[in-house]
Amino acid sequence: MIKPLLIEIGVEELPAIPLLKELKNIEKKYADILEKNSLLCEFEFYYTPRRLVLWHREFKSFQDDSIEEFFGAPLEVAYKDGVATPAAEGFAKKCGVDIEKIGSAQKGGKDVLYYKQELKGKPSTELFGDIINSWINSLDFGKSMRWGSMSESFIRPIRWVNVLFGDELVDIELFGIKSKKETFVHRISNFDSVLISGAKEYFEVLKDGGVTLFPELRRENILTNFSSLENSNNIKIEIDEDLLDEVVAITEHPTPVLGSFDEEFLKLPPEVIITSMKEHQRYFPVFKDGKLINKFVVVSNALTDDFSKVIEGNERVLRPRLADALFFYNNDLKKGLSTKGLEKVIFMNGLGTVADKIEREKKIANTLFDMYAPKDSSKEILERAVSLAKADLTTEMVYEFTELQGLMGCYYAKALGESNEVATCIKEQYLPDGEESKLPSTLMSAIVAISLKLDTLLGMFSINQIPTGSRDPFALRRAVNGLIRITKEHNLEFDIVATLKLLAKEYAEFDMSKLEAFFLERVKQYFKVNPSIIEAVLASGERELLSMGKKIEALETMVNSEGFSESFSTFKRVANITKDIDMSIDMSVDSKLFEVKAEEALYTRYSEVSARRYNSYEEELDALLGLKPELDKFFEDVMVNADDEAIRNNRKSLVASIYKSILKIADIKEITI
Repeated sequence: MIKPLLIEIGVEELPAIPLLKELKNIEKKYADILEKNSLLCEFEFYYTPRRLVLWHREFKSFQDDSIEEFFGAPLEVAYKDGVATPAAEGFAKKCGVDIEKIGSAQKGGKDVLYYKQELKGKPSTELFGDIINSWINSLDFGKSMRWGSMSESFIRPIRWVNVLFGDELVDIELFGIKSKKETFVHRISNFDSVLISGAKEYFEVLKDGGVTLFPELRRENILTNFSSLENSNNIKIEIDEDLLDEVVAITEHPTPVLGSFDEEFLKLPPEVIITSMKEHQRYFPVFKDGKLINKFVVVSNALTDDFSKVIEGNERVLRPRLADALFFYNNDLKKGLSTKGLEKVIFMNGLGTVADKIEREKKIANTLFDMYAPKDSSKEILERAVSLAKADLTTEMVYEFTELQGLMGCYYAKALGESNEVATCIKEQYLPDGEESKLPSTLMSAIVAISLKLDTLLGMFSINQIPTGSRDPFALRRAVNGLIRITKEHNLEFDIVATLKLLAKEYAEFDMSKLEAFFLERVKQYFKVNPSIIEAVLASGERELLSMGKKIEALETMVNSEGFSESFSTFKRVANITKDIDMSIDMSVDSKLFEVKAEEALYTRYSEVSARRYNSYEEELDALLGLKPELDKFFEDVMVNADDEAIRNNRKSLVASIYKSILKIADIKEITI
């Protein structure tokens, strides 16, 4: 028999962030438990701040019958002279039957002990308690809490449990709470519990009681109301998806309303106002004609037709937040942008203070300036930018809003008369700060950003603070990813071995090969291509990031092109012939030693290809792989290992010359297709 199944776990208000972090795992964990109990079927999961709900439109009343098989020791071990050994007796005990009921079967080519039993499916109602308890205890929200006299813990106290199979209540207990045919609606609608007769009535009771159970419907309602507010007020609401997810998670009856704040606070940088509204109050900022205005949108959870008190209350709460921010801003401007005090702030034990870090970054920046020679700029400007880059760490604003470091330094620099170039470098020093993040917009700010990352990398490796496993507290992996992206964006050559070796002189001695390996591991993760393509490029000895990326992209294009597999087999043969040849020596070929037309044809064609100038690695690879017809004819007509040593070496040199040209781009024998 099949019936609908409703499981509702009522809780005190769930914190949004932990819930959203675990959200992607909640359904999978439940499905795994159902599968383990042979009851897997379709279901839906819903949540509000006060409840976790699982809904099955159809659920089996019984587990399916199943067969359980046991295999034991080989018969030759289980019986000696027809008498059961301890191995056989132990197997029978494990199966829970007498030894006489144990049979035999073939497994792995041997006759072994065997027992099969049919398992009758249990009623689902007998399993619900264990299933629900297992599911709830599997959820990981980070921190949990205990309440009352409970020894168990959960993210928030559980206040009611409602499990209905059809219209029948399933008797279970969870955290000391016994299931009842009741639920709770929106507090403003009814503070007390509401009795329900069955699943169908459950959904109606919630709807009538002001609870929008379905998260997607809450999201849709919010966005619809956003559009209505925008159209009626000629404004644009900035929709932060993470903030929207959070608001959906903390409301049961969401209604967006428009509030305002004093225009005087618009003196603040827009990011300060937006951060204050988003982080502290979960408000959405409002724009008009592309500019932030003194309005905000709050998503109310109130069940009312008059939101005037809601708006008034939120305006009253926001004002002191912005007043504090304006006070910090004016105070910081009075003090000026200074690094005084950073000599007392420890960056990392073994690496000194933040002031020490600034000095190291200056040296790196000067070296990079000489390498990349930015036009229309100077080392004085660069040094000024690096000197002031961390100055905002001592400001009151960054102390209050740490996520604004760099950005506030930029605003203060401009307000205090620093050049736009210096201000931009300060603002963009931490970029990129994520996979989808913007990159430094100028070469000078790119140099500042690279200097910061390189100092952190070299410094941490010099004190043996190397990421292990998934741990990376200093975001060193992200730093390397950022370097790859920046060098690609600004077309900057960066030799991993040579540049790091040059810069490492300022740090305590450490094994540079570990840092090189760390860089290369990030390269392998960064490029989303066949891993053997990356290995082929690295095997060629390439360690310059810009060229490395171009070679990887060129080789991927060739590998994915039509006919590559045929060319690959030919050039794999070339690689095998030349595997014992030292590619560092001169590969001179004497055309006077040619005996077969195929030799002359291959040499002539290769000479043309190698003499040509190419605009890209892809074009060069295409030309080199285009030697396939001449190579095939060469292998068909020519005996490479000729008896005459001079002729043999000449032929090997010809083949090796071709592979050496390819090897400048990649060692293609490393490719697997």
